[in-house]
Amino acid sequence: MPDSTRHVLPDVTLSAGPKPKHQQLREILEEYCASQLSPGDMLPGERVLEDTYQVSRITVRRAIGDLVASGRLTRERGKGTFVAPNPLVSRLHLASFSSEMQAQDVSASSQILLSERATPPAAVQEYFGGEPGEAHIHLRRLRLGDGRPYSIDDAWYNAHLAPNLLENDVYNSVYTILEESYGLAISDADQIVTAIPADQSSAALLEVPLASPLLRIVRHSRAEDRPLEWCDSVYRTDRYHLRTKVTRALDL
Repeated sequence: MPDSTRHVLPDVTLSAGPKPKHQQLREILEEYCASQLSPGDMLPGERVLEDTYQVSRITVRRAIGDLVASGRLTRERGKGTFVAPNPLVSRLHLASFSSEMQAQDVSASSQILLSERATPPAAVQEYFGGEPGEAHIHLRRLRLGDGRPYSIDDAWYNAHLAPNLLENDVYNSVYTILEESYGLAISDADQIVTAIPADQSSAALLEVPLASPLLRIVRHSRAEDRPLEWCDSVYRTDRYHLRTKVTRALDL
């Protein structure tokens, strides 16, 4: 892990003016994180901050607490306080995880947790159509940004449309493979977004405490009118944000 001791804290004197000292310190630390530290770097300890800025432990903890609450910093029990990873912001348009990460200058990678041809759950089978009991392609991946876990994708793909999908490099964008190798560009999808608690498996993979809130997105994707993908994903809420623009409906 990077050593933040090589960085020099800003040489600023906190004033006794109308702005509270904890707010002044918070702004100093926010600028310090943005200009000198990178995601994953450790913040100097509380005692160092107290001595540097001549403030109380309460002032330091309140400034740090505000930055943790805003998502700028993250605490790890028994280790310290660190600069939080930049959250991936999705604007609810059709794009692969890899392309969304690339657009925000984050390096995307994957760990394959499962890859097989198997009989899917009944809801997936009904969506794909065909005969009951037919095997389709099952791919479960841990999605990483700059080496840190962001999400788990548990996806099924229609084997009638992409029969040998798993023979490709599915560590990277499956959407790119589907389009370039099979001529299947995802054209539209239905999504359902909910919140769920992390179970033991997802908590361990995503490196969050058990029962932490996760964002769950179930997506049914199509290539034109052909059902192609059923994907059930869970995301760390501190590393994935949804953003959408809404307009007022016209009164009828």
